[in-house]
Amino acid sequence: MELNLKGRVVLVTGGSKGIGLACAAAFAAEGARVAISSRSRDNLAAAEKTLHAKGYEVATVAADLVDANAALALVAEVERRLAPIDVLVNSAGAAKRHAPEELDMQAWHHAMDAKYFTYVHAMQAVLPGMAARKRGAIVNIVGQGGKIASPAHLAGGAANAALMLLSAGLASAFGRSGIRVNAINPGVTLTERVTGRFEAEGRIAGVSPDEARRRGEQSIPLGRYGRPEEVAAVAVFLASERASYVTGANIPMDGGAAATVV
Repeated sequence: MELNLKGRVVLVTGGSKGIGLACAAAFAAEGARVAISSRSRDNLAAAEKTLHAKGYEVATVAADLVDANAALALVAEVERRLAPIDVLVNSAGAAKRHAPEELDMQAWHHAMDAKYFTYVHAMQAVLPGMAARKRGAIVNIVGQGGKIASPAHLAGGAANAALMLLSAGLASAFGRSGIRVNAINPGVTLTERVTGRFEAEGRIAGVSPDEARRRGEQSIPLGRYGRPEEVAAVAVFLASERASYVTGANIPMDGGAAATVV
């Protein structure tokens, strides 16, 4: 299937690891001009090496998107080095997991800063240019924690729920400007971050992290956790012309774990 992404400029925030890195590789494989950002220059260098080994060239820019000005500077630098951004994939930031009794005000604020505001800042930085050009696509990698409440993920789940609503709202607000906004809500995906999830869930249940992982997999109809590349494949489709009439969608990717119709 031709996705018509060749030559399009794609910025992937949080693109140095996990789902973000998988997205960068998937867009590069389609011939897009890809830029990735991360707070860590070391992680960016490692990601660039990994992608180069696969035959992909990417631009890398270090930025802490908790700072709105850093997001503006990131977009300006990517557009200076490549061209105006056609696609934004938000995959930066993740809230730490806590048992409920461990939550304090700092944890609640950190969750919103780490996940919600990093996405908001990146979107606010690209939206004016996309609107002026009457074209653009935004894909937010959010998470099923915003839909299915988990005791170990209350703060992060609240940030995810806010992003789900914001994605749908921006899609409505900017549709007439030619901008599509969609969200993907992965369930548990096997990335570097997933270890903390099993540790937190194990503490709540009084079992080991390995046992928490085993129980989780048993509860999924497909019998396994997801892979970053699977999420990336959906992100590429949503950003492409093949999804030109898809906007405001919140797409679950949890192996059927949440058997709901809304």
